[in-house]
Amino acid sequence: MSDQYVWLLWSSAFLIPWGIVYWWFPRQRKAMLWSSLFTMPFGLSEPLFVPEYWMPPSLFNLAENTGFDIESLIFCFGIGGIGSVFYNLFTRKKIETVAECERKHSHHKFHYHALAAPFVIFIIFYFFPWNPIYPSILAMFSGAIATMLCRPDLKQKTWVGGLLFLTYYAIFLAGLEWSAPGYIDRVWNMDGLSGITIGFMPIEELLFAIGFGMYWSGVYEHINWRKLST
Repeated sequence: MSDQYVWLLWSSAFLIPWGIVYWWFPRQRKAMLWSSLFTMPFGLSEPLFVPEYWMPPSLFNLAENTGFDIESLIFCFGIGGIGSVFYNLFTRKKIETVAECERKHSHHKFHYHALAAPFVIFIIFYFFPWNPIYPSILAMFSGAIATMLCRPDLKQKTWVGGLLFLTYYAIFLAGLEWSAPGYIDRVWNMDGLSGITIGFMPIEELLFAIGFGMYWSGVYEHINWRKLST
């Protein structure tokens, strides 16, 4: 397969399980769609990572010429919806509204600070002299920690959601390497990373996966004052 279309096919592959879950689990549709639409614009941050983190050949050579690409929007849409409901699918819990009286609990005093934490952390650490993937990872882990402190009821969902998404993402990475052998070595800027790998997978990709899964598993409930049924 030509490297020119690998990123497009790989990012689009994330839409397959998204569509299956959306079709078969109607109760999760609202959370999935909201989360995906919220995540999708983060694909516009691609110029922060090209070419420092990687340089994927993209449709119309957009990544190489502009830093932006269509594939990043597809990728972010696909992982957002699944990441937000993975835990719900395994536990079969419903999403409920947090009562007004519960919102006045002391844990929620720093509700908006907790929501802003990952964005603040990313901005602060982005200007350090290191690869931009590291402030991204720190931002997601800080967001997950802030979520658990602000919303203890989401603690289990945060941890389990992170592990579930890590497994899910690792399977997709394995599929990428299987379908395009050596693609990771050719496209990722391995010289700019730690050099630590688990098999063919850079540790940074796995840290991204678990950090994203932890933070994004509770983002819908946290922002929208929702909780899971007990």
